[in-house]
Amino acid sequence: MHRNELGIFLRGRRAAIRPDRDAPATSGYRRVPGLRREEVALLAGLSVDYYTRLEQGRERHPSAQVVAALSRAFQLTGDGRAHLFRLAGRLPAEPPPVADQVDPELAGLLQAWSATPAYIINPTMDIVAENDLAAALHAAFAEPGNLARMTFLDPVGREFYVDWDRAAHAAAAHLRLAAGHDSRDPRLVALLDELAEGSTAFRQLWERHDVRGKTREAKQFRHPDIGLITLDYETFDVRSAPGLQLIVHHAAPGSSHAQALHMLGSLAATSGARPARC
Repeated sequence: MHRNELGIFLRGRRAAIRPDRDAPATSGYRRVPGLRREEVALLAGLSVDYYTRLEQGRERHPSAQVVAALSRAFQLTGDGRAHLFRLAGRLPAEPPPVADQVDPELAGLLQAWSATPAYIINPTMDIVAENDLAAALHAAFAEPGNLARMTFLDPVGREFYVDWDRAAHAAAAHLRLAAGHDSRDPRLVALLDELAEGSTAFRQLWERHDVRGKTREAKQFRHPDIGLITLDYETFDVRSAPGLQLIVHHAAPGSSHAQALHMLGSLAATSGARPARC
């Protein structure tokens, strides 16, 4: 029997909402954190019985109007909203990439960007290609091959990511998005088991059912050779290999962070740093 992914997601989002901050709530003693079923039903304009059937898996095919109402009740936008529609069967699941390979032309383009760290990840956050500066940026990790493992399982992660809580939340939400596309992908299942076994923080974040892919924002890193550095990043879908994403970090020209990147590149070139993946 297939897992009730829709119901699991609804329960997770209901538990994650704080009634005193995120949504209006009815009065009375609360046995569990989050909203009660009747409160979600009220916010979505549904009967309590119907919403209960959705959570319990006795109803698995809500209409698009119902899914939209639940999205509003849970304050879902962007990736989270699309994830809910996908679980409800109102969006087609997208297949994972056939292979973790990039065109030689794209690999060459990565290396041509000598002033910006650039790398490509797959849905399970494996780094499948990178340029020399990206390799130098991640050089402190023992096994810098998967962003989620680097964040949750490598002790370096909590030092490297200055705002580790935000980095951890983003990594878990990215993997939740991947699970919405293909929850039975063997590599994803194995990775999730590994993270859950090795990290209490991951288990707690995974239960929140937050969903968000990589887009753009600024991140601050603490690098052992160049100290604190703040970089923006942009994310692009790789059209020639659906499912892969290109991530490019950059700093404002002439800024101290751009100078730090230049220093990192010079250090990597003279120290024989770990070779980049191509």
